[in-house]
Parts: sequence; structure tokens; C-alpha cells
Amino acid sequence: MNPTSPTTSPLSPAFAGHGHVTFLGAGPGDPGLLTLRAVEALAGADVLIAEPEVLDVVRGHARAGVSTPELAVVDEASTAAGVPVLRDAANLVMEAARGGRRVVRAVTGDPGLDGNAGAEMLACAAEGIPFEVVPGVATAVGVPAYAGVPLRDAQGTDVRFVDARTADERCWSEVGASDGTVVVSTTLDAVAAAAGELVAAGRKPDTPLTVTIAGTTTRQRTWNATLGTIAQVFKQGKVLPSPEGHRPVIAVVGERSAPAQRDQLSWFESKPLFGWRVLVPRTKEQSASLSDQLRSYGAVPHEVPTIAVEPPRTPQQMERAVKGLVTGRYEWIAFTSVNAVKAVREKFEEYGLDARAFAGIKVAAVGEQTAAALVDFGVKPDLVPSGEQSAAGLLEDWPPYDPVFDPIDRVFLPRADIATETLVAGLIELGWEVDDVTAYRTVRASPPPADTREAIKGGGFDAVLFTSSSTVRNLVGIAGKPHNVTVIACIGPATAKTAEEHGLRVDVLSPEPSVHKLAEALADFGTRRRESALEAGDPVTRPSERRPGARRRRTT
Repeated sequence: MNPTSPTTSPLSPAFAGHGHVTFLGAGPGDPGLLTLRAVEALAGADVLIAEPEVLDVVRGHARAGVSTPELAVVDEASTAAGVPVLRDAANLVMEAARGGRRVVRAVTGDPGLDGNAGAEMLACAAEGIPFEVVPGVATAVGVPAYAGVPLRDAQGTDVRFVDARTADERCWSEVGASDGTVVVSTTLDAVAAAAGELVAAGRKPDTPLTVTIAGTTTRQRTWNATLGTIAQVFKQGKVLPSPEGHRPVIAVVGERSAPAQRDQLSWFESKPLFGWRVLVPRTKEQSASLSDQLRSYGAVPHEVPTIAVEPPRTPQQMERAVKGLVTGRYEWIAFTSVNAVKAVREKFEEYGLDARAFAGIKVAAVGEQTAAALVDFGVKPDLVPSGEQSAAGLLEDWPPYDPVFDPIDRVFLPRADIATETLVAGLIELGWEVDDVTAYRTVRASPPPADTREAIKGGGFDAVLFTSSSTVRNLVGIAGKPHNVTVIACIGPATAKTAEEHGLRVDVLSPEPSVHKLAEALADFGTRRRESALEAGDPVTRPSERRPGARRRRTT
């Protein structure tokens, strides 16, 4: 047994009944950079007080019902204008802690580099309120790492960190006289001024410079320039002037941030689907693992349920079949989808049964996802297709009925009301009797919000993944056709045919009927598209950024 870490132990008896504050670093923006201790602290919080920039990063790890009071800035102007005084972070933290609550105060980056967090720690100490500090990935360190810009090399380069908002003349003089790497925290519209300060302090105008905005997120963008050319680069690229000028950036100055080196080390922005908005039109329960896979390719998945699952209109048939499982009516049960597993599991729970009721029954699953759902239920499938992950693939491996070795000749097949007859016909041909039971109904989901519908029709998405013919029909029915700049990816020939019948151009076809293979195929498409742009000397853009003057006609 592993020893318990002091940071993960419950509060000591001395703190029982008193408030407790955790000052937590939420990192630069990527939720995956939260530490294990941060996740534990969030799960135990009564009150979560987070800066707006990181609220979405940390909120998903907090328990249901956690209080999240909104932060507001208190300034002299609002007070002078007679605006009611708003509570600031320090007041919120102290008020909750005095009330005996477990408070998590989340800040961007690392709390040790946040001056306000330091002041709040002192306030806790002054009142005897126990607190702890959970370090986070500092923005000035994490962002360059995601931009492919090492801050030190084998020669042990000196690294200086400068906040341009508070840097004085002495600070600029010191970093200007140095030949080490300088990491400057500033805003987009103040980068050129910071570069000017460094040149005036002695750094050469041809010193390489990288500027990264929205670092560690899929909105990240990095520019390569020098101290002397950054203003011109922003002007030519129409980066500035812009309403985004106030947004924070990290600028890295020094020979180690040279563009030639970054071309080899830019691992994050060179992901195959980096920044792509990918529409995932599936049932909510089925989309989680696919969305995780898309995120690993750098994409931003947007889940839109197109199919809602409802119980059968006449549940008696399903009830008889589940009772037949317990009484030994079946030799096999075959699951063709995750929803079929879910439907049977819900009936089991309704009758007070669990996975032990499958004892003595052989279990088959069509596809890896369905098999995983069974394992989660506590059932290891006896048969999963060795080849094609489909009903046809399952039939290829299904044994014919043998009266000598099979005491029972009946198969229970729980499935959707719109499922095809392929599996039933194949099992009958192999000599089996089949109880073909409607376990659930699939109906068209409600339309998505208006902004999502507009993004679908207006080209706001870079790609859409169709995992069945019904997702094509339902998406078009509830939201309209995807714009012709949107990459259409289909799980198989039947789904592709349905897409083409609806006037869509199919760009990607999965080599196997698997959602994960479909995502891989889209990533391969993105890689080829990126490589073609680089070979041609063109900028790498997302499909939604290459907007034609008019929509191409699509035949229906």
C-alpha cells in the first residue's frame, strides 16, 4: 500500500470546524495541465473563487453544487460614480473561510507569481485561517513550451522574466545588457513597445523574437520576428490594430527562440487538426471518447446530439426477454450498440439484477465501443469480430448451431427499432432461433441552439463526423446542410451514400466502420492538407478560413 501524501490527507483535527483555503494554480489555459493535487482540492471545495480566465478550466473538477461567486473588480471610478461597492476576491475568500467553508482560490498560472494571491495568503495568516498552496504551471514557462521555444540550452542560458506592465527603466537596462533569454509578459498591442525598450537598452534589433497569444489552448497562435521587425510583421499580417490588442501574450527574446529552431520544435501548433472546430453529431453518451480522441489531434470538438434514445413503446417484449435470460432461455445474447447495453443494464437494475445474471450465457458484441460498455458493466464478451467491426463481421466469426455442443438454440438480440435485418437473417441461416427484441427507439433530437445552426450552415465548422446514415438525415433535418467549406467525414459507404444523397461532398471515408478509425482518417486528411500547404509555401489554414466568395452549388 502506498503511503499517504501529507497533501492528500484530510484536514487535521486542529482545523475541524474551521475554514480552509487552497490557493491553486490553474496553469496557462490547457485543462490537462492541472496537477493531481489540484483536481483533488477542487473535488473537495465548498466554494470555488476563480479568475474568469480559468473558471472553465477548473469548474469541471468541482463537485455538483459548489458555490462559484463571481469576481468583480473594485475601482475608484465606480465608487466615485455611486456604483455599489462590489466584493473583491480577498473579501470573498475571507468571508467564506470565516464561515467554516473549504475554499479554493484558483488563479492563472502559479499562485506564487500572483501578487494578489500573495496578499490574500497574508490576510489568511493574520486571522489564523489555515491555507495551503498548490503550485501550477507558470504561464511564462508553459506557453513557450507549447510554442516550441526552449528557454535554456545545453550551455545553460541565463533566463530573465519581465512583466512589461510593471517593469521600470532599471529593469529594462538590466535585461538589455544581458545576452540571455528574456521572457516578457505583455499584451498584443504593447509587444512593439517592449521590443523598443529592449533595443534602446542594448539588445540588437536582429535578435529573434517569438510572440504567442492564447498559449496552451487550441486558439494558440505564434509569430516569428525580430526585435526590429515585430511591428512590421504585425502590420503586414493585419494583426494590429485589432480589438484583440488588449489580450495577454508571452514574448520570448533571444537566439534560442530563432524561427529555424521553432520550425522543428513546434509540436503543439503542428498537430494534424490544430484549432479545427469539429462537429460530432451523435448521442451525448456516445461522444465522450471520440471527443477526447479529437482533442488529442488538436481539434475543438463540438457535440450536437442528433439522436435521442427512448424506451420502446411496448416494453413487455423486452421484459419477457430479460426474464428469459435469468431462466435459461438463451444460449447467446448479442449486443449491436452501446445503447443496447445501456437498455439491458437499466432493465437489470430495475429488477435488482447485476452482471451475475449473465452466468452461463455467451455474450457477443459488435465493435470495440460496445465491448467496452459491457466490460464497464462487468461482463467480458465471449465474441467480438476479429475483422470488420460490424454485424457482417460478427457473422463471419459466429459459430453455427450444433445440437451436440449447444444445449439451447436461441439468441437474444436487443437492438434499436430502426436496425437492419442483416444479423437476424445471418443467425437464422446458421441454424439459430432469434428473439429479435426492440430494446430502445431512436428519435430525432431537438434542434441545437441558433448560433450552432448558423455555424453549421455558414461554414463555422471545419469538419463534421457522420457515424451513421441516421446522423446525416437528423443533422440536416434539425440544423440544415453543412457549408461546402466544411470537410465531410463518413464512417462507411452506406453513410457516405446518404450524405451524397443530401447534396454533401464526402472528403474522408473511414477504412473501417469504427468511430476511432474515422477520427484517425480525419487526422490523416488534416496532415496531408498541412503538408501540401507547407510544400507550396502557403500559410497553414483551417478549412473554415478559406472562404470562397460564393457557395458552390450542390446537387440534391
